Amino acid sequence: MSEATMKDGIRTEKRGAILEVTIDRPKANAIDLAASRRLNDVFSAFRDDPALRVGIVTGAGERFFCPGWDLKAAAAGEKSDEDWGVGGFGGLNYPRNLDKPLISAVNGIACGGGFEIVLGTDIIVMEEHAKFALPEINVGVLADAGTIKLPRRIPYHVAVEFLMTGRWMDASEAKHWGLANHIVPKGQAIAKAREIAQQLADGPPLLFPAIKQLIRRTEAASENEAFLLHDALDAVQKVIRSEDLKEGTRAFAEKRAPRWSGR
Repeated sequence: MSEATMKDGIRTEKRGAILEVTIDRPKANAIDLAASRRLNDVFSAFRDDPALRVGIVTGAGERFFCPGWDLKAAAAGEKSDEDWGVGGFGGLNYPRNLDKPLISAVNGIACGGGFEIVLGTDIIVMEEHAKFALPEINVGVLADAGTIKLPRRIPYHVAVEFLMTGRWMDASEAKHWGLANHIVPKGQAIAKAREIAQQLADGPPLLFPAIKQLIRRTEAASENEAFLLHDALDAVQKVIRSEDLKEGTRAFAEKRAPRWSGR
């Protein structure tokens, strides 16, 4: 059974332990101030709800994931320095302690702030017609989240050219540089994202925050420093001391599927 809501052009649906978030703002799924604040509220609630384990972010329709800021709203008076929410524009620029896995199902164009939402997820599924750009350079604006995140995801020289020219990148090039996990035919991104999400939702819940925290904390550390951080990280120690670790080893020895408790 699913539970769906719609507010400010953001549709959410709970499917068991999986939350689906759909940007549904015709014609292009552009985000205004209200939609950005709504996305921040949605992701904060997702973070704090123990019943939810995995999130999926997608766009409505077949052409657009999200082109970023709604320029009609900008023309009507919204400013770029507005309070877009605690996690920034779209909720995923700098989310606080969001240690649950997020999957983006990219169903078309994702540019500007829409592409930065994609960069804020952990697993990227894109349809074969999807394409990306950070065109802010063409209007003299800094794509701040993109500038910080993109060189950490793909080779430096590729990222810098992309940022400085505002050019487009198609799905096949994104896959080539390791920016996408999967490319699927048109219309099938959400199905693939749901398949992955279910696999994660069935997995050991203590492991996901340990993985995400350890990656974040050790990103700029030397190998030796990384292992010291590993030993000191509470999320890692919870895994080591958990009942789930004991259950996993018992299940392996008994040749059965483990029954995870999250303890």
